[in-house]
Amino acid sequence: MLPFLKYEFLQNAFLTGIMVGLLAPVLGVFIVVRRQALIADALSHITLAGIAANLLLGKWSSFFAAANPIYMGMAFSVGGAIFIEQLRKVYKHYEELAIPIIMSAGIGLSVIFISMADGFNTDLFNYLFGSIIAVKRSDVWTVFAILIVVLLFVFFMYKELFVLSFDEEQGKLSGIRSNWILVAFMAITALVIAASMKIVGILLVSALMTLPVAASIRIAKGFKQAIWLSVLFGEISVIAGMFLSYYLDLASGGTIVLCLVVILFLTILYKKFTGSRKVGHL
Repeated sequence: MLPFLKYEFLQNAFLTGIMVGLLAPVLGVFIVVRRQALIADALSHITLAGIAANLLLGKWSSFFAAANPIYMGMAFSVGGAIFIEQLRKVYKHYEELAIPIIMSAGIGLSVIFISMADGFNTDLFNYLFGSIIAVKRSDVWTVFAILIVVLLFVFFMYKELFVLSFDEEQGKLSGIRSNWILVAFMAITALVIAASMKIVGILLVSALMTLPVAASIRIAKGFKQAIWLSVLFGEISVIAGMFLSYYLDLASGGTIVLCLVVILFLTILYKKFTGSRKVGHL
């Protein structure tokens, strides 16, 4: 066994990281194609509000003190995702406004809850920037359950998601029940974002959804290939980032994101020097 994996907390972090490295890029491809790359930032900030609320309530209630803050974070995140879809209907001609509205609300609530809880503590810091020592066995099972739900949803709804991602209006005209599919997609995206918190952190979770996709569309020759390459780049960055985090004693979120940035620049250079197909179109 690798020395890196001789401790239980490292095993937990490794298993969770592998699953998150699969989940985030898979959903990220659909998000990027829908031109909603900033949605992960919005949901991560509303998730922070949920986590901060749980830590605040934990000061007054033993029930919340014993509960895993990530569960309330997930509840806030799913609620925020549903609100985004509803706001997109309210602002039909300015749908992009839904994302900054929810992001602003999340930041505002987070600041209030954190100030009421007398500022930052170690737990909140770990959620902000990620920490491999903070991942528990219960987190592994939670992410595994989310993994099963996401993979089943994408497998059975792949054609519908593909059409709605490229042309939502055409999908509606063709008879696809877009409302519940998009709400469900947003809900599972919210769950994945919340589940990724302890590995990459709230402030960096959007990178795990968008940077692998940004790298893959430089060299992919089709949509499915972009998905596979995104997952490959995500897994490489998560594994390399966790190793660097452990041996260099750095925050795991930062090392994972920097690995993604390196991969992105390598694909840009590869494309520049090979000079083949026009990039950015799947």
